[in-house]
Amino acid sequence: MIAQLPLENLYTYAFLKTPTVKLNLPKGIFNQVVLIDNSGISAVVEPELYLDNLVKNDQQLIQIALDHNRVICEIFCQVSVLPLRLGTSFNSYEAILNYLKSHADAYKEKLDSLEGKSEYLLKLIPRKLEETAPVIETAGKQYFLAKKQRYKEQQDFQNTQMNERDNLIDYINQLYSSSTITQAESKGEEGRIYFLLSPQEESLLLENLSSWQQAYPLWDLQLGEALPPYHFI
Repeated sequence: MIAQLPLENLYTYAFLKTPTVKLNLPKGIFNQVVLIDNSGISAVVEPELYLDNLVKNDQQLIQIALDHNRVICEIFCQVSVLPLRLGTSFNSYEAILNYLKSHADAYKEKLDSLEGKSEYLLKLIPRKLEETAPVIETAGKQYFLAKKQRYKEQQDFQNTQMNERDNLIDYINQLYSSSTITQAESKGEEGRIYFLLSPQEESLLLENLSSWQQAYPLWDLQLGEALPPYHFI
């Protein structure tokens, strides 16, 4: 524990196992963050941060959200963490100590399952139907037949595209049955697949991406960098 902490408004970024080595603790939204320890679990906190009094407009809120995630990522580069939502805080030092004690076993178990793993986002970005010569507006049957044909081409393209997406998602969910979360959108919109992977599994995923891209050519597949496990807590 740390002595002489302020007793109110402990803005909290993440929970982690109490470290056995000294961590490089970053600056928070305004001040240096510190650790509060109890029962083998630590909280990364910024004391005396009254968030409600700081947010005056959307731009400030965006910057605070960026700083919140920055702190979590800087800690995550050193040790496994349970990241917390923007705005999480405890009213008093005693409140956070009691919370850590009552949830210690559950958090230790969860952190064990996350040890050495990172979250990766795979974006499925739909490609557009290649443009053909525009339909020239004229009177008569030919114009309406051409418009009907163009509409059919667009519908066939979208249906094929959606079949590709569904097949890819099904395949990935089978291959990574216990480590994926899927957010599939409507026709013509981006899909997202979140992976929780070890470094070795990440290497295999990178190898698979090129073959998936060839097998599902109507989608651009973009894999993000390693992040804290935001979607797996």
